[in-house]
Amino acid sequence: MLRNLSVRNYVLIDSLEVEFPEGLIIITGQTGAGKSILLGALSLLMGAKADASLIGGSADNCVVEAVFDTRGNSELCRLLEENEVEQDEGLLTVRRVLARSGRSRSFINDCPVSLQLLSQISSHLIDIHSQHQTLLLTDRRFQLSVLDAYAGNASLLSACAEAFHRVNALKSELSQLENRIASLEKERDFNEAQFRQLDAAKLRDGELQELESEQKQLANAEEIKEGLCQLESLFTPSQDELMSIDASLRESERLLTKLSSYIPKAEELSARVNSARLELDDIKEELEALNSGFELSGDRLQMVEDRLSLLYELMKKHACRDIAGLIEIRDRYSAMLFDSSSLELRRDALLKELNLAEGTLAGISADLHRSRTEAAKSFGNAVCDSLHFLELERAVFELKLEDVPVSASGTDAVTFLFSATGGTAVDAAKCASGGELSRIMLSLKALMAKFTSMPTMIFDEIDTGVSGSVADRMGSMICSMGENMQVFAITHLPQVAAKGKAHFLVEKGSDIRSGRTVSTIHRLSDEERVHELARMLSGATVSAAAIANARELLSLPSDTLF
Repeated sequence: MLRNLSVRNYVLIDSLEVEFPEGLIIITGQTGAGKSILLGALSLLMGAKADASLIGGSADNCVVEAVFDTRGNSELCRLLEENEVEQDEGLLTVRRVLARSGRSRSFINDCPVSLQLLSQISSHLIDIHSQHQTLLLTDRRFQLSVLDAYAGNASLLSACAEAFHRVNALKSELSQLENRIASLEKERDFNEAQFRQLDAAKLRDGELQELESEQKQLANAEEIKEGLCQLESLFTPSQDELMSIDASLRESERLLTKLSSYIPKAEELSARVNSARLELDDIKEELEALNSGFELSGDRLQMVEDRLSLLYELMKKHACRDIAGLIEIRDRYSAMLFDSSSLELRRDALLKELNLAEGTLAGISADLHRSRTEAAKSFGNAVCDSLHFLELERAVFELKLEDVPVSASGTDAVTFLFSATGGTAVDAAKCASGGELSRIMLSLKALMAKFTSMPTMIFDEIDTGVSGSVADRMGSMICSMGENMQVFAITHLPQVAAKGKAHFLVEKGSDIRSGRTVSTIHRLSDEERVHELARMLSGATVSAAAIANARELLSLPSDTLF
């Protein structure tokens, strides 16, 4: 229930803070006093569209805040837990701040929340029936929701929605999969040809550098061979030439060793010459091995150049810089060819899942249809009883169920049929008068209040189009609803305003400090309530008879429907 409402800088409301009790709460005031403004502030709190023009005066922002008692509302507690919103011992503080820029921020227990979550949570806190909500009688979704609330179909509806979304998700995945398979199938021959060409090339990372090095050697083989031979001859001169480098170094080492007994430095030089000779011996052996192993092969050069030509051609074709890039593309084509087969297996599995999911959805939809069919007659009778109490003694109210394509709410559509004269019932939205529509909506709301966990309901002039004893009975019905929940009734009818115990008056006046016209609301005392009812009965001039009549209205017991 709504325990406290605080509004600052909202249209004509400068600052307002009011506490509300349980049960039926009456709100009255002259036309234009600001009752609709108060309702608008609550609507903003519930997630209605924000507009900077709602900010009153020269303020920078407007703030609407309400404290709700949520104890016993298990569905709301579950929703708060799912969205990780902290709960404060059964109290929920909801706040919305609207800035001049038109942007708004929403908070629940001081935690920032999205507007979507605010609307979702608010829908579990309060239900506002505005003056124009009789238009809901043309809304098939509303009609179906009323029947489902009466039939207690909440768990079935949840399961149906889940099954429907599952079916749609599988259909979407299957469609994407089939498009992918069709695309791969269309390109299969091309992909297979590309893969085979790359696979046949026996690609090896690093091969290109090796071949380029070998090609460079083979292309210059004669020059390399000649150079190696010359180097080898330098280490081993012919007999007619001077002694070899090795012999020269050996002789140098011998002489230095001989001189070392006279010159100490000669011993170090002898050791260095010996080290150089050994190193040169190793170089000579490697040169001989390199020279003997190097072959002049035109055939090998041709093979290397052909291989290089193939690799260069593949790299150009596939816009690659190296063999690693070609290998990656080859593997990609291989994966595409493999994907086509694996995707077909996944498609077969998805088709089986989809058949099972559609079967589940069909089963739940059938259960919903049976539940609705069983509840429709008693629901119609319950509405008829309410309408008869509201002095439509010959009224007929029925429900017509029709098959529609499956949706998150099953395969049913509901139409409310009505006749005020006892004749053949037709679409209520097309045949009922304004007063009849008001009575139908009140009857529906009264049923919803019984079968939903909505803690607070607001009626904004639901009594439009009725008067006299009918208004009194509507007041009695609303008063009866107030025994089990918090009900706000905004009304212009004294017969309704006399019901309940708490009566609030909305007034418009001038602010002394700013000179602006502002709206205020306050709870009436017993005597103030008598004078307000008298004003509603007699108009601008309150007569003694009107006051007496008001006292009599307040003293009458509240008849109940149930």
